Amino acid sequence: MQARGVDVIDLGIGAPDLPTPAFIIDALAEAARLPANHRYSSYYGCREFREAVASFYRQRYGVELNPDTEVLTLIGSKEGIAHLIQAVVNPGETVLVPNPGYPVYRSAVHLSGAKAVDLPLDATNGYAPKFSDVKKSYKDAAKLMLLNYPANPTAATIELSTYLEAVAFSKENQLLLANDMAYDLITFRDYQSPSVLQVPDAKDVAIEFGSLSKSFNMTGWRIGYAVGNKDAIKALSTLKSNLDSSQFLPIQLAAARALESDLAVVKKHATVFEKRMEKMHAALQRLGISAEKPRGTIFLWVQVPKPYTSAAFAEKLLEDAGIIITPGTAFGTAGEGYARIALTVDEQRLDEAIIRLEQLDIKGGNGT
Repeated sequence: MQARGVDVIDLGIGAPDLPTPAFIIDALAEAARLPANHRYSSYYGCREFREAVASFYRQRYGVELNPDTEVLTLIGSKEGIAHLIQAVVNPGETVLVPNPGYPVYRSAVHLSGAKAVDLPLDATNGYAPKFSDVKKSYKDAAKLMLLNYPANPTAATIELSTYLEAVAFSKENQLLLANDMAYDLITFRDYQSPSVLQVPDAKDVAIEFGSLSKSFNMTGWRIGYAVGNKDAIKALSTLKSNLDSSQFLPIQLAAARALESDLAVVKKHATVFEKRMEKMHAALQRLGISAEKPRGTIFLWVQVPKPYTSAAFAEKLLEDAGIIITPGTAFGTAGEGYARIALTVDEQRLDEAIIRLEQLDIKGGNGT
């Protein structure tokens, strides 16, 4: 379509458009000038970054972490999650995967030779798991359960009580709990996302993944961390030591500087995303398109108007308005009837997208 001259507005990809803060870039440049920083990192990641992660958890969540055994540097949390599955799950074993959920979970399970089964999520429970509804056969077979809050794609947020249930469920069923916190700092108003490690004795069964990609707009830097259960950390580290040599040291040192900051720039950027969310949410309401107003992330999870399927609605917006959104079915079978809108363009482009939506005959077509 772009080759035909169509001005396409991409609200599909979950990549923040805001710049990496200048003080982080300065820290990178400073570290990159030192020849010693161009050597291999240790497999666990440099001490400065692991201590910065531990300090961040202490200050934000009141959680104590041992930087030597309970913190591991990752080349982005996506890499860490995929490698954890390979490290702790044998081929043929079972993993509980959120549906709808981040597609990498299911594909990573498939690539490991394991079997993905649904951890069903739905709007009636705010996309929080109903652990009592998990099939007994799934509970008996599962070795690992994946969670993700604030959630992609649904933008769902939870309270600590959900993690209390998740930890209890994991202990009862003797499985490892892996919690993806990629959007932990992009929250709105007074909401602060909890950590699963705030649950007493959660480290017995839980590992948590964090990323600087979304919170500090460092997607291309590929830097994240895993924290929590020391046995899971060791297993993940052992696998990674045979596959990679950790991240470039100057990137780790710049990321440490980011985590040690007062997070003022993160709050500023979250305010930008909140303003965009409010604007798009109000426009959707005017058009009669239903969407919950989220407390975090860079997404809106919207109900597709009838009679459209998710794919048909996404295709209509692309063909008739030059707007890319992601059909809910990209995130699992439970995503049918929904679509994800990413708030990753500036306000001028968002205004243009809203104008196009308002001019669109959404009720046209047969919806198939």
